[in-house]
Amino acid sequence: MASSPSYEKKIALLCAGGTGGHLFPAHALASELKRAGFTIHLVSDERIERFAGDFPADQRHAIPSATLAGKSPIKLVRALYRLGKGFLAARRLIRSVKPDIVVGFGGYPTLPPVLAAASKGVPTLIHEANAVLGRANRFLAPRVNAVAIGLPLGRTPGRSLAQKLIETGNPVRDSVIEAAKTPYQPSSVDTDFHLTVFGGSQGAQFFSAVVPRAVGLLSEAQRSRLKIVQQARLEDEQAVRSAYQVMEITAEVAPFFSDMPNRIAQSHLIVSRSGASTTAELAVIGRPALLVPYPHALDHDQAANAAALAENGGAWIKKQSEITPQWLAEELGRLMDDADILSKAADAARNQGKPDAAKRLSDAVFNLVEGQPAGAERLVKDVRSA
Repeated sequence: MASSPSYEKKIALLCAGGTGGHLFPAHALASELKRAGFTIHLVSDERIERFAGDFPADQRHAIPSATLAGKSPIKLVRALYRLGKGFLAARRLIRSVKPDIVVGFGGYPTLPPVLAAASKGVPTLIHEANAVLGRANRFLAPRVNAVAIGLPLGRTPGRSLAQKLIETGNPVRDSVIEAAKTPYQPSSVDTDFHLTVFGGSQGAQFFSAVVPRAVGLLSEAQRSRLKIVQQARLEDEQAVRSAYQVMEITAEVAPFFSDMPNRIAQSHLIVSRSGASTTAELAVIGRPALLVPYPHALDHDQAANAAALAENGGAWIKKQSEITPQWLAEELGRLMDDADILSKAADAARNQGKPDAAKRLSDAVFNLVEGQPAGAERLVKDVRSA
């Protein structure tokens, strides 16, 4: 039997944009690698301290970055200048830290460190959480050793990319794995119905406008059952809370919930956007959802993510432009009164979940560190259970 390799002196540099969709899977991988003995360095832009929160990194590094968007030549030149500064800073960081592996999770802040690592021969891996490769990952894909994907890509990849692909699923945090231990408990017509509404700042703004109005159109019997958890922007928070107070509905309204996986686990129905981390967590925990993809996403990635969950019955999709308070009230009322359809959707969502995605991704990391192809079958003892 092959002996277990030691990773106690190995260093992983994880790079991510400053949003939950990028940081959550990076957080999950970091936890797996730390259990195996790795030292973890996190790299992002200046938002790192605001968004990284409890990220399990031994050290954090902020480097210059910028988004290549819009048609203004001046803004484009400025963005390229900042990315160039970031590349030089990343090369200095690579020389200083001497990582054994660099992993990118999407977003423009990953460009400088992943490119710098590739230019110096450090093993590189990128992870794409969405069903559509993001712009940064599309640029990096030809330059890295392997491309891990969370969902099947909506478009057939070219031959060169297909040879690098590993379908790992989307890693979820330990708190999501813990929440998944809670079984779905159907609601009956005479018991409480727990509704959870969230979706980032843009989703929160739309939902703050439409959900309270829809709830107001439900029957008195349906409103009396509702227990609502709703994310709302700070400027909308009081108005949303007051609307529910007038209707005498128990509701928790806040800009952010630190225990969202547990809130999802306690829910009978979720109304949310369909970012990759959101759909992955809904699937692993196994909860039915009404998904409203963000309509202005550049690559329409949220629509593709939602379709992946809905096609097997784990969710329902509705375009934002088609949602009115009247329609939403009818849909909420229909689902509240049909425990069977919600239970079936919860089971369908859970059947699509990949709770072992972080382990699959860490196996790819181990392979690259050991000089093997990222997708090679692991022939050594799992160091995490040693």
